[in-house]
Amino acid sequence: MIHNPVLRGFEPDPVILRVGDDHYIATSTFEWYPGVRLHHSRDLVNWQALGGILDSERLLDLTGVPDSGGVWAPGLSYADGLFHLVFTVVDTYAEGWKDLPNYVTTAPSVKGPWSDPVPLHGRGFDVSLFHDEDGRSWLLNMRFDWRPGRESFAGIELQEYDRETRRLLGEPRTISVGTAAGVAEGPHLYQRDGWYYLVHAEGGTGYEHGAAVARSRDLFGPYESDPSGPFLTSRHDPSLALQKAGHCSLVETSTGEWYAAHIVARPYGERGRCVLGRETALQPVTWTEDGWPRIAGGVPAVTVPAPGLPPVPVQREPATDHFDVLGPQWSTLRRPATPDWADPSPGRLRIHGGQSPAGRRTPSLVARRVTAQHCTFETELTFGPRTPDHLAGVTACYNTRNWHYLYVTANDDGSPLLTALSCTAGHLTAHPVEIPLEPTRPVVLRTELDGPVLRFSYDTGDGRRTLPLELDATVLSDEHADEFHDGQLRVLGFTGAMLGLWVQDLDGAGVFADFAYATYRENHQ
Repeated sequence: MIHNPVLRGFEPDPVILRVGDDHYIATSTFEWYPGVRLHHSRDLVNWQALGGILDSERLLDLTGVPDSGGVWAPGLSYADGLFHLVFTVVDTYAEGWKDLPNYVTTAPSVKGPWSDPVPLHGRGFDVSLFHDEDGRSWLLNMRFDWRPGRESFAGIELQEYDRETRRLLGEPRTISVGTAAGVAEGPHLYQRDGWYYLVHAEGGTGYEHGAAVARSRDLFGPYESDPSGPFLTSRHDPSLALQKAGHCSLVETSTGEWYAAHIVARPYGERGRCVLGRETALQPVTWTEDGWPRIAGGVPAVTVPAPGLPPVPVQREPATDHFDVLGPQWSTLRRPATPDWADPSPGRLRIHGGQSPAGRRTPSLVARRVTAQHCTFETELTFGPRTPDHLAGVTACYNTRNWHYLYVTANDDGSPLLTALSCTAGHLTAHPVEIPLEPTRPVVLRTELDGPVLRFSYDTGDGRRTLPLELDATVLSDEHADEFHDGQLRVLGFTGAMLGLWVQDLDGAGVFADFAYATYRENHQ
């Protein structure tokens, strides 16, 4: 059986691809490196994280992108013996504007090397490539219209793409404006039995989210929507365990079975906040006699039958990482992990201090996704702060405006201490906890997520002590992160909670911190 979500935690906008016996899912990464996370499976049940594709500034520049900007909804395809990745880098999305450069890069293997990205256009986002049976290729995207008073989601566009020259040809054509649910985005095209099938997301990214299917005998349409209604949604049933279902892509297995990879979310309470962000699930797809793809009931199921493929188990990630290398479970914020600031070696990750928690150019944060509502994250820190401008510790972080932080710093007299700080919608709260520490002595720091409650604890060698704080974990959610001012969108929440190792050097003194290990455990209730 397949147990959903198959990719837990912040893993949204999945595009699924089969090449031979190998299945790949690529997901959005927004402001986190490496860009476009990739997972691999032979059986659709067991998935192995491969890390990110866009792992260097040559491939991706995230300097200064806004929270939940950066890489949106990639498209992964295969043609001419090459993997083709198309992706959007969102530089602006607020106050009615969107700056949306799109790029394509190719590689002979998903492990690379990936070519220098070639710019395509900036008319919209959620790009994907469709390779037609006649050998031609086409780029799809939603079209964004910035003009006040217009519908900003202006329909699904199609434009020819030349694989040899990596250039767009001709003019774009709008092939669909979606359904009455509105907000048509995330388009993918498929060909079957003489039909072109357009699968797209609709209804926005929240609890009204869904997916729709339309088809046409002609590539350019007109496209007829499935008369049975949405392909997939949970908008009508708040009791479903998997909410916000939508944004689908399809794959046919080597045994001729079809599956849809799609977004889901697991809220804390009915229609509550989603700390884990948007996750990836799989549903079996059957075809009606008259040629429509269907998911049972049009709703997401937690447990579904696996395809008739031999099981291929994968190596599970150990609970404790001793930092021989930075493995695929780790991400870094707005800049790639390079040895000048994030230096792993057996038994130690040395992180040189970066910008403040609000900095968008050179923050020093190494983090991993929260994958369960109940979990713990622990490390041993050695740090020698000299002033209050030197900070290092563990964080539960959503974005620059929402986080909790347990950290070591120094008093004005230079003596080290342990304290905690929170930021909610950009407002700082210094918690009334100051614990004196012995200089250069290691301290164990621990974060516990217990559903909606977050707790910090520490151990200086004489036993673990929990701070007298019960913090709100739900501020680390998509719903809380969204901010509107005077009806204008200012901040989006598209990612998910992260647990990480954070170091600040606010006076540029060159300080660094050493983390001996990191242990992450899900606590099943």
